[in-house]
Amino acid sequence: MITVMQKRWFQTLIVLILVFLLILLMSAADFIFDPLFKYVGAVAFPFIGAGVLFYLTRPLMHLLEKLKLNRIMAILVVFIVLIFALYIVGRYIVPILENQFANLINNIPTMVSTAQDIIAYWQANQNVIPAEVNETIDRLTSNLQTYIESVMSFIFGFIGEFISLLFMLVLIPFFLFFMLKDGEKLVPFMTQFFENKKAANIRSLMSKIDDTLTSYIQGQLIVSFCIGILLYIGYLLIGLNYALTLAIFGMIICVIPFIGPYLAVTPAMVVGLFQDPLMPVWVAIVMIVAQQIEGNLVSPNVMGKALHLHPLTVITLVLAAGSIAGLLGMLFAIPIYAVIKTIISHLYETYQDAQKDENDALI
Repeated sequence: MITVMQKRWFQTLIVLILVFLLILLMSAADFIFDPLFKYVGAVAFPFIGAGVLFYLTRPLMHLLEKLKLNRIMAILVVFIVLIFALYIVGRYIVPILENQFANLINNIPTMVSTAQDIIAYWQANQNVIPAEVNETIDRLTSNLQTYIESVMSFIFGFIGEFISLLFMLVLIPFFLFFMLKDGEKLVPFMTQFFENKKAANIRSLMSKIDDTLTSYIQGQLIVSFCIGILLYIGYLLIGLNYALTLAIFGMIICVIPFIGPYLAVTPAMVVGLFQDPLMPVWVAIVMIVAQQIEGNLVSPNVMGKALHLHPLTVITLVLAAGSIAGLLGMLFAIPIYAVIKTIISHLYETYQDAQKDENDALI
């Protein structure tokens, strides 16, 4: 007869209690773990950057291996392709971005002055809004330029820092090289210490995690790139100023699921408003068309239903992560959740299989 101590639900409860106790002890001993977390944080960013590049370049490496190139030569070709892509970006795109961004910053005082004139004219020709509200509007408009400059510097400063760290950090090429060279050896190394049945279970779990990360990283980046191209074409067609800068901003921000497109279109609509009162409408139309093309043609063929995430779950996760960890939280909330969901689903399937085997043994 199976006792309570032998039941899986009781063992699972004990494990959960021990995990919470471990977390409590770690929080109480933060003076020990703080230096360790700082060290891990210093290595985490280049590791994550190399991991993203790993999932993007691994298909090319496997393709080159099918063409009879050995692993080292295939990796060298991958690095040559990456260097060539960086050269194209630095040679032809970055100068245009610098010029457009400088012009945008220089035009901010004119845009602010225009906005203040419009608000002042509107206030002088209306008698509905109370005087207290008018005073509040005056305070806001007097500091409007400061607000805009701070927001713009934060947005573009973050993007510039993110891109420069991602592509210029010295550790990323080394991490990427060894991930491409020895990435397939990780699972055999982990499973060599377990018996055959548990080793097969771990291999299955790692394969599912790998499929989840591949689907998300490759899919989300390809989708964002396609949105960026569509936005650039649309902005050129409607004659929007700073089209390339705003399109690349949209491409980067669209990496954030669900709310990315809304954040991406906001600067374009603000810039368009000062260019032409009807321009925000055209910008909105461009974004809607780009989203429709992406949602009906690109995403179904690139990402499909691989992650099985409900839209409400995505919205909740992104907003919660954004309030806790800001923009980085929004970027990493969905892949982290997808991996955790994959692990829990696998453990549940393993538990069901074990229960079935126990029932079969009793019969």
